[in-house]
Amino acid sequence: FVSYQVEILDWKTKKQLCFLDKVEPNATIREIRLMFHKLYPQWYPARQSIKLDPKGKSLRDEEILQHLPVGTTATLYFKDLGPQIGWTTVFLIEYTGPLFIYFLFYFRMPFVYGLDERFTSSPHPVVNLACICHSFHYIKRLIETVFVHRFSHGTMPLRNIVKDCLYYWGFAAWLAYYINHPLYTPPSFGKKQINFAVIMFLLCEAGNFSIHVALSDLQRNGSKTRKIPYPTKNPFTWLFFFVSCPNYTYEVGTWISFTIMTQCVPVGLFTLLCFIQMTIWAKDKHCTYLREFKDYPSLRMPIIPFLL
Repeated sequence: FVSYQVEILDWKTKKQLCFLDKVEPNATIREIRLMFHKLYPQWYPARQSIKLDPKGKSLRDEEILQHLPVGTTATLYFKDLGPQIGWTTVFLIEYTGPLFIYFLFYFRMPFVYGLDERFTSSPHPVVNLACICHSFHYIKRLIETVFVHRFSHGTMPLRNIVKDCLYYWGFAAWLAYYINHPLYTPPSFGKKQINFAVIMFLLCEAGNFSIHVALSDLQRNGSKTRKIPYPTKNPFTWLFFFVSCPNYTYEVGTWISFTIMTQCVPVGLFTLLCFIQMTIWAKDKHCTYLREFKDYPSLRMPIIPFLL
């Protein structure tokens, strides 16, 4: 076979960092990352971005050298992504915080509402119900992180975790402060409003979990090949007929129901921000599906059936 020569340049300065000789044509980008790591131990594979063009997209691990638009002397570009942290660790940190922060307000610790209200309980049953639902949501997320999710990208930049934790932890504190406040007033329509919201909450949580399991099943045996997700026998997955990212649809539904249950302005604002962010993610994923699959179902919208 004809062996390849791979030149790796710095993406910004165009300075040559290394020259790999006699590389097999069927070598993957992952194998090239490992070769580069041997020469530069400080740049472990997860923090390497290897590109065909300095301003282009990073090449995927499974891409094969001889299938790339390069000659037998290939020029690739390296970018340092900075220190990385595993996605499982990221989610465990992000979701554990809100779980325990909420309890500080629910149990009315002395430094929260003052000494007069310390360790007292709310006279409104909806406050206890809100705590149960909030805790259930994040415990479910933690369980999914450990047992369900399969991540196509193993890591993310370490610096991002500070921003994400500020978002999740900060909002959890803000919501909990008002819901558990001694002056909190229950929803206007009483039990009917609360019961409706609880049913909606549980259905959306079940739907969200079902979608995560269905997406995880697409990547069994460690496969990273992207596939079109389709509805299964589980009725909660039938939303795939109409949207590309039903997990986000159900997630937004969960927070809408929590807003109805608590009738709390900060919860509503958090729900709105969640919807905006998840719409951005859903549109991006929807465009990726359309770009990669010519036979992608035309009826599907990114997040809201027939609308958005």
